[in-house]
Amino acid sequence: MHYIHQIPAYVLLGLTRGSMYALIALGYTLVYGVLQLLNFAHSEVFMSGAFGSYIVVHAVVGDGKGTPSWAVPLVIVIGLLSGAVTGASVAWTLERVAYRTLRRRGAPKLAFLISAIGASFFLSQLAGKLFNRFRGNGFPKYFDQNRQVLRISTARVQVFEVVIILTAVIMMIFLDRLVAQTKLGRSIRAVAEDAPTAALMGIDIDRTISRTFVIGGALAGAAGFLFGTAFSFSNTVGFDQGTKAFAAAVLGGIGNIRGAMMGGLLLGLVEALVPPIPHIGIQWTDVVAFVVLVMVLIFRPTGLLGERLGRAA
Repeated sequence: MHYIHQIPAYVLLGLTRGSMYALIALGYTLVYGVLQLLNFAHSEVFMSGAFGSYIVVHAVVGDGKGTPSWAVPLVIVIGLLSGAVTGASVAWTLERVAYRTLRRRGAPKLAFLISAIGASFFLSQLAGKLFNRFRGNGFPKYFDQNRQVLRISTARVQVFEVVIILTAVIMMIFLDRLVAQTKLGRSIRAVAEDAPTAALMGIDIDRTISRTFVIGGALAGAAGFLFGTAFSFSNTVGFDQGTKAFAAAVLGGIGNIRGAMMGGLLLGLVEALVPPIPHIGIQWTDVVAFVVLVMVLIFRPTGLLGERLGRAA
């Protein structure tokens, strides 16, 4: 009975997690769509956005205690921008350093994969060295979690969870419209569908790919800030969330923007709703999430909405 009463809170927690998984998954799916490349360094792009926003927000509000209510929206904007700029910068650098040279030389796909894994290890170790002094410091708590609470039925809901979900949904809708209706979006879809033909039609392939990395990096960086606000923050942030986001992208259909969004939200909901069921337990969170992924792929190998970016947008 207690579980039933807490379902609204579990749903909100699932949507909070899932919206962040979806934002990170969009980076995986965008890069795969245009390059047919699994960018395994994308989890470190998310991590970079988390640390970048931590530095900026900490410089503005310190530990966040005593932040007035009127300043909270400003802190959110500053955090989102700093995380997005950091993530976009790291993603742009990755594309220029780790992938562009290989692409111009016609390197095999295995070389791209090894380069991505190497970049992932490099960024992870670099962050460990640079940010070790922040060990034990939590993300600034600029939300008053005792006062900023809503009640849904018998469940207490933190206002910042609602803010995070709405912010993530707005960014996802913006990306969907950008890819579907803008000149850049048409270029991205054209390169994803047939890069050689797109080049013959006058599309700058290198510029389009670079901008795709930047967009995916900005979304992942913003998700890093949202993650720091909602959950615990440590030097290990990045790998676990990146793995879940990759699973979400595959679940929805790798290369499909709306599929990545749906996969992220579904994975977050499953993680939040199933483990608290009596006799299951929170320790089964990861197992349940990946069992769902495997079951979906058994019956629908291309994911929930298919694979191709060009056809999905």
